[in-house]
Amino acid sequence: MKKSFALLTVLLLGIAALATAKEGWLTDFEEAKKQAAEKNLPILADFSGSDWCGWCIKLDNEVFSQDEFKAYAKDNVVLFMADFPNSKPQSAEVKAQNKALSKKYGIRGFPTVLLLDAKGKVIERTRYRRGGAALYVEHIKELLK
Repeated sequence: MKKSFALLTVLLLGIAALATAKEGWLTDFEEAKKQAAEKNLPILADFSGSDWCGWCIKLDNEVFSQDEFKAYAKDNVVLFMADFPNSKPQSAEVKAQNKALSKKYGIRGFPTVLLLDAKGKVIERTRYRRGGAALYVEHIKELLK
């Protein structure tokens, strides 16, 4: 009985962790850098308070969850999310990683979006912008020129 309970607990924690990651977004920064290097693409890193930050939620709803952005991102950037939620579960490793990245990159507010090279060097820094997915994609293209 104890083994069954332990297995069920591990399974539910794994499902919860997957549910907190947005579709197509990595939560492991080393994996994001690896994929960026392999694909020769920049990293789009979203520093977010996904379950409490109004502007973060707005950016996700208006831009990141839209098909136009997803289509662009699929072939042009590696998506990474450093989330700082109030109530969504996160592993201790992800919390520690995100805290260290926040300090390293001087994150002062949410959302902050960084465009990084495959080694993690900042190319550009941006935030929420009005206008929806199409205008945001154009903004990202301009920043990457």
